[in-house]
Amino acid sequence: MKITIIGGGLAGAEAALQVARAGLECRLYEMRPGHETAAHKTGRFAELVCSNSLKSETENTAPWLLKEELRRMGSALLEAARKARVPGGQALTVDRDVFAEEVTRMIEAEERIDVVREEATGIADEGLTIVASGPLTSGAMAEEIARVTGTGGLFFYDSISPIVEAGTIDLTVAFRASRYGKSIDGSEDYLNCPFDREQYERFVAAVLAAESVPYHIAEDDPKFFEACLPIEELARRGPETLRFGPMKPMGLTDPRTGRRPYAVVQLRQENLRADSYNLVGFQNHMRFGEQQKVLRMIPGLEKAEFLRYGQIHRNTYINAPAVLGPTLQMRARPEVLFAGQISGVEGYVESIATGLIAGRNAAAMARAEAPVPFPRETALGSLCAYISGAETRGYQPANITFDLLPALEEEERRKLGRDKKARHAAVCKRALEHLEQMRAAAAPAA
Repeated sequence: MKITIIGGGLAGAEAALQVARAGLECRLYEMRPGHETAAHKTGRFAELVCSNSLKSETENTAPWLLKEELRRMGSALLEAARKARVPGGQALTVDRDVFAEEVTRMIEAEERIDVVREEATGIADEGLTIVASGPLTSGAMAEEIARVTGTGGLFFYDSISPIVEAGTIDLTVAFRASRYGKSIDGSEDYLNCPFDREQYERFVAAVLAAESVPYHIAEDDPKFFEACLPIEELARRGPETLRFGPMKPMGLTDPRTGRRPYAVVQLRQENLRADSYNLVGFQNHMRFGEQQKVLRMIPGLEKAEFLRYGQIHRNTYINAPAVLGPTLQMRARPEVLFAGQISGVEGYVESIATGLIAGRNAAAMARAEAPVPFPRETALGSLCAYISGAETRGYQPANITFDLLPALEEEERRKLGRDKKARHAAVCKRALEHLEQMRAAAAPAA
């Protein structure tokens, strides 16, 4: 039985490679490059369009736990991320071009994956299908998803951070450092543009006065994902909000003054050549001309050349808890699975995770086996539990956090007291133990 996979982003690519590695065939639909989206620039699989960070690699954090579980489960895309890695402090950051090229190579080298460069506009009434069409799902497919799920379309706005040419950054002002000197290998991975109080106040005023691109959704006021708010939205919440958000100066010392800056903009390396940097957390929806003026007010970027300005685009997702079960199958049509941001998760690694789960479950069904949910104690299981069991009213996509995982038993909580790091370590230890038990149970008998 050939499995159909709609979409060649992070989730679709991971799902296809999981199916193929299980010894089964799949047909992978990807409409690019013939049919463009509002954010993608190429036709490569798994193209990253927002940040180049796959979040923290600090042991015993929730993002680390999710990646560690994926590594143990044989995630193909985390293999690609390792090969495309660039310096990023304590985060797993990648050269987005090298990453997409590596994933594309893996897919094109796999004989069991039949790539179809066409826009998929329907979901067949029979046969196994994984819908991983992503947040930029085409209009025709969005209508089909709304019809099949019966829940109508949902959306929120997402944004893209600007990228600056490295050679145009003033390194007499910007300084290299990681917060508190922390990075995976001890290196100083970020460039930091320091503000004094007067510079910061002028900058915030300019952000608030800048003209924005009109929203292209005519309904209610736009919704933004809280973990990825544009800088204008943050500035509207109060003059100090940016200082306690993407511009926080904590853990940094300006070598020119020997003191902590009043605020700071961090720049993160974009690629292996280190010829471009992105402005961390600086997604926005100002007009391009306004961005050039406002962003050049950042100390060290007065003469900056921007390779990409910030952008805003619409993200589409289903009301997952009204539709899906913990194996990512539709309750009404179990032969249809959803994965990626269209399924109601937010984040690169979360999309990869749901792709791995959907691919494994579709492969099990193709072998006439019942899909087995991941243990609730794991990050993978908890992510699926949120997708399938959250409150349907006002549902919003989620990143992995410890809040999604079950609390420790009362006795262990008492023993660990208020030591948050110890509690998080215990949650991670428990998660990995349950994952290994699941793997052992699934392993073929010797």
